[in-house]
Amino acid sequence: MSQEQIALRQMLERREREYLLANTKVKVRSSMENFEAGDFVIAKLEEGSTAELPRWVADELVGLKLAEEVEEPFDVEVLKALSREKMMGPLQLSSLPSDFYLRMRRRIGGLSGAVAEGRTKKEESDRVRAGCQDIVGIRLSKLLSLSSSATPVSTLEGKVTPEEAAFFSSSQGLSKEWRKAFLEAGK
Repeated sequence: MSQEQIALRQMLERREREYLLANTKVKVRSSMENFEAGDFVIAKLEEGSTAELPRWVADELVGLKLAEEVEEPFDVEVLKALSREKMMGPLQLSSLPSDFYLRMRRRIGGLSGAVAEGRTKKEESDRVRAGCQDIVGIRLSKLLSLSSSATPVSTLEGKVTPEEAAFFSSSQGLSKEWRKAFLEAGK
């Protein structure tokens, strides 16, 4: 495994931990008191109330059907992002939330189980996967084109995720070295 692959894997692991520890909102479906999830204790929550909890706790409550997510379903966000990206020019990027790929990984990772358990239809799963592959392919193509130009990473700020910024910097470095190898040959 190359140094860049190791660095990418470490960044993804760090970002995943940060994501799971960050707060998210859930709507409580069932009242609860003194609920323990690991070391985290929920003193009291009323049915119908909205609570802000660490994502890993919220995921547990949603899995137990004690709460439901308040966020827009990720499947809808993928379709909106894909639509925006297709409308942009070949060297223009639309903005993505910084946690977009983290949520994508989690959604794709859960699709097989959701289909097996009957919570999601195979056609819906295939549509989500195809949308994710399309947006990754389109953005990757744009980032590669931009990385071979003199575009500084700072001009992409606010439009790219941390993962994309790391990819852009790495591919821009490779592009510079490749150019240098041919254009400065014999100097």
